[in-house]
Amino acid sequence: MKGIVIAGPTGVGKTELSIKLAKALNADIISADSAQVYKGMDVGTAKVTEEEMNGVTHHMLDIVEPIKKYSVGDYQRTVDEILNKIEEKNVLLVGGTGLYIDSVVRGLSALPESDLIIREKLMKQDGEELFNILKEVDPESAEAIHPNNKRRVERAVEVFYQTGEKFSVLSKKNIKGNNFKFLKVALERDRTNLYDRINLRVDIMMENGLLEEVKFLYEKYGENLKKINIIGYSEIISYLNNEISLDEAIELIKKNSRNYAKRQFTWFKNDHDYIWYDLEKMSQDEIFSDILERFKTL
Repeated sequence: MKGIVIAGPTGVGKTELSIKLAKALNADIISADSAQVYKGMDVGTAKVTEEEMNGVTHHMLDIVEPIKKYSVGDYQRTVDEILNKIEEKNVLLVGGTGLYIDSVVRGLSALPESDLIIREKLMKQDGEELFNILKEVDPESAEAIHPNNKRRVERAVEVFYQTGEKFSVLSKKNIKGNNFKFLKVALERDRTNLYDRINLRVDIMMENGLLEEVKFLYEKYGENLKKINIIGYSEIISYLNNEISLDEAIELIKKNSRNYAKRQFTWFKNDHDYIWYDLEKMSQDEIFSDILERFKTL
């Protein structure tokens, strides 16, 4: 089974290319965007519209209510279920949340979820005593973790008590839950042009009803909505609470979106498996053709 990852910073142009590729390959698209899993957050997350989908099946949109916790582990499990159901089809994994993409392409570490009973016992122990236990059961972790980082020490000891295996070993052992092999592609543009696109996109979001969308969600969910801390929503909530002006909120959305794009660049550039395409130097048609050729030989 084969798939393509289309990654890159916010506003770079992933959606249009992914639809075109999906149509050519008769593929489903799986969103890899940590904000688009939330119901009702459409305008502010630039969620693909029914019209833009152009008949292509999309997964992992509108999965949970905005006040529900949704972890990368939740994402991985759901996507792996989807992949194992549609093994006969090609798949495109599209988005800018690197951790979500990695959880599917590489898997997540084999660390167990926290055990509250064990953790409560460990929390009552003296920090020095705990660190001595860690040195005994997992000297590699004791070398890597500062003795004053009690929470991290607790977690390492907890994992050993749960599994009988070292935290230093399990934390590096990834479990992948699907049989897909992925061609990893990332898109980029000149930074100045990308930031101009981001600024313009925020203006279009405001024209398309971002303020009204946030008002509706804030009235529905109240202060709990702030906890998920998504760009575009947090700033408008500050405006609704009379903490800043609307103009200040809009400028903050633009600034925070640009900063987010920088962090996304850093994440994806650190992964040398990606093939990068510069939309300033190649046309979308050229990129489309090159990806299809590479996919044939995957």
